[in-house]
Amino acid sequence: MEVLYRSTRGKGETVTASQAILQGLAKDGGLFVPNRIPELDVPMEKLSAMSYQEMAYEVMSRFFTDFTEEELKNCIAKAYDNKFDTEEIAPLTKAGGAYYLELFHGATIAFKDMALSILPHLMTVSARKNGVKNEIVILTATSGDTGKAALSGFADVPGTRIIVFYPQHGVSPIQEKQMVTQKGKNTHVVAIHGNFDDAQTGVKKIFNDTELAKELEEEGFQFSSANSINIGRLVPQVVYYVYAYANLVKNGEITDGEKINVTVPTGNFGNILAAFYAKQMGLPIAKLICASKENKVLYDFFRTGVYDRNREFILTTSPSMDILISSNLERLIYRIAGENPEKNRELMASLSAGGKYEITEEMRFSLEDFYGNYASEKETAAAISKMYGDTGYVIDTHTAVASAVYEKYKEETKDLETKTVIASTASPYKFTRSVLAAIDSSYDKLSDFDQIDELSRISNTAIPRAIEEIRTAPVLHTTECDVDEMDGIVKRFLGI
Repeated sequence: MEVLYRSTRGKGETVTASQAILQGLAKDGGLFVPNRIPELDVPMEKLSAMSYQEMAYEVMSRFFTDFTEEELKNCIAKAYDNKFDTEEIAPLTKAGGAYYLELFHGATIAFKDMALSILPHLMTVSARKNGVKNEIVILTATSGDTGKAALSGFADVPGTRIIVFYPQHGVSPIQEKQMVTQKGKNTHVVAIHGNFDDAQTGVKKIFNDTELAKELEEEGFQFSSANSINIGRLVPQVVYYVYAYANLVKNGEITDGEKINVTVPTGNFGNILAAFYAKQMGLPIAKLICASKENKVLYDFFRTGVYDRNREFILTTSPSMDILISSNLERLIYRIAGENPEKNRELMASLSAGGKYEITEEMRFSLEDFYGNYASEKETAAAISKMYGDTGYVIDTHTAVASAVYEKYKEETKDLETKTVIASTASPYKFTRSVLAAIDSSYDKLSDFDQIDELSRISNTAIPRAIEEIRTAPVLHTTECDVDEMDGIVKRFLGI
């Protein structure tokens, strides 16, 4: 049965999966959602015997119903290959009473690789399926990880260009070095004078500029997005939650049908929404534990039903979580509003106009699958230190937030029995300075790359290829701009 996609703010019109992937953001400003969540109708016994690539096909084929088997399998084969440094693609490590789902073994050592390795292939196939002759311009805002993963995925892909905006001084030194050294004739990187929300709002504004879209069309270009608002980013993320569950069954850690909790460090809400979709498909998930950092807009939302971005923006050692506008939450709001686009439009208009909205009591009742909490900078550092001290396992500053929040969840709910998977979203090598400072403050005097060598020594792990490559790589991107100059920068890059 075909799965079609409609906008969270639309009037019920539907598009195919390939059309939704191409557009990225709906023309009315809404996000594409499936008209139904397909059932995962494959026995767990069969799933647990599959490779990551085989499981990716079983999950994605149920969402991307207008792709042929050959098209989808070809995209999967190109995405999940030797770019990943482990055969399992997303291995599980048991440590400190939980199972850490390591999503950082790809080309840019962050979980964004899991989806951004396949998105360029999905997009080029989608363009071919829909007779698109225009060059596709990928426009992306990043809080650190999406940018590099998207740049890596789209570099020199024929028929595409990619422009990434990131907040100057709002990403880690390693994240910035990864982006500004990116090769590829079709890649552009811009540091904006502002924070991630400014970058994300600026990109959305460009997407919604109908005059600019017309101008681009005349010049043979069209926009699309590699952010997690693109359904082609979201669906591949569902796969690894299914894979984690199947591996727990295969390894005898749980029995088939036993419920697990999933804890996700959350910024833009896409990664935990993918876990929610996995649950809706039938995966036995009990609680979806939403872990926030000190900006804690999502924690407040789950506790009060009020989403309010009117607060001081705090830069933390977990920069990918330094977000006040969690774009993907709109998909969940649409669902708990009974898939009522009018109600959703009303709430999003309130967010746009006044920076806040409040959901109804009935909608709050629909959030019972979720638990929200947050970790401070001190608690995040303590989680890294404790994990290393107790087990020798080193986690990054985002995974540590999830670890700290999981401990709070157990303390608050007394749920000590349910096995829990924690999404480990980045390699500690990406945030070496913060990670080592949490373990021993004396490391602070070392240079960035000396710290990387030290982390390799104390963790007994090999330095990832992605880090070695940037040690001596030249800086290729030096463009900066104010937020109100973003559209002009785009036009300049495209020669318009």
